[in-house]
Order: sequence, then C-alpha cells, then structure tokens
Amino acid sequence: MPLYAKVDRAACIACGRCQMLAPELFTYDTEGIASVTLDANTGTQPLTPAQAIDFKLAYTRCPTGAIERRETPFD
Repeated sequence: MPLYAKVDRAACIACGRCQMLAPELFTYDTEGIASVTLDANTGTQPLTPAQAIDFKLAYTRCPTGAIERRETPFD
C-alpha cells in the first residue's frame, strides 16, 4: 500500500526532530518550518518502502502532529 506524506506547516513548531530522524525526507525554510522534500510538500508522490521506514519514525515522534500521512495522494 502506498504512503503519501506532507507537513501541516501551520502546526510545525520548528523543533527539528523530523529532519534529525529522516534528513533525506525533510527540509526547512528560513524560519525553520518543515516540509517534505520528496514532492515540495504536496503529498502527491508516494514514499518508497525504504523512505516509509524513516518517515514513520519521524511521524510518530513529531510533538505537534504536524506530519501528516495518507494512503492516497493529498488534494
């Protein structure tokens, strides 16, 4: 089953945890707000199985729940 991801940038508190846990999947803007690098934070490209492993670690450890996931692409 595919997994799609994006960050709710309004909920992000710029703690840096997601990039520390999955540096190839997350980046930050000049204010430190996270986004998913895979598809410019649109949630339209599925994660590979290897990416999904690192993603799930970051997803479960996000203190604000700003990292979102779905089994279908985000609109």
